Amino acid sequence: MKYTNEDQIKRKLGIESWRNLSKSNVIKFAAMMPDMDREVALRIIQQFPAFTRFALDIVDAMGKAHEKTLVANKQSTDHVYQALQDTREILKGELDKDGLSPEDREKIFDRLMELARMASQKNTEDKQFLADALNKMAIVGGAAAALAVAFVGGKFMAESGDRPESSSSDPEVL
Repeated sequence: MKYTNEDQIKRKLGIESWRNLSKSNVIKFAAMMPDMDREVALRIIQQFPAFTRFALDIVDAMGKAHEKTLVANKQSTDHVYQALQDTREILKGELDKDGLSPEDREKIFDRLMELARMASQKNTEDKQFLADALNKMAIVGGAAAALAVAFVGGKFMAESGDRPESSSSDPEVL
């Protein structure tokens, strides 16, 4: 769909005026820009002198949320590793007891091996979580950069107007 006026865009975003444009709607707005009439997009962007600041605020908010997520993940992971360590200590104490049958020792060793597999699996999950979190932040950062570029580009186009570009017959053009 080609958006040819501001009202179409506001309806699509579910807002009554540009003052109601939320951070999540800014990202939707940026995604819609390729489908907007150039003049309409420029008129809208010109209404936001702090558009770039708004995009940077989104990145800042996402960064803070990301940091909190990483801290919570580290605490959770530390608790899991501590529980595994405590269990290993208990099993080690069981191995030190006299009079254990070979079957009992084998069961304890099997449990120790299971703990090692659990620790390895938790490590793999944690690395995947961190990689996913980093990818999400890269996407958000890229979206904010795209918003800033769209704003700066739109502002540049608005300021330069529709000046004709140099043609290849222009002597200064190689």
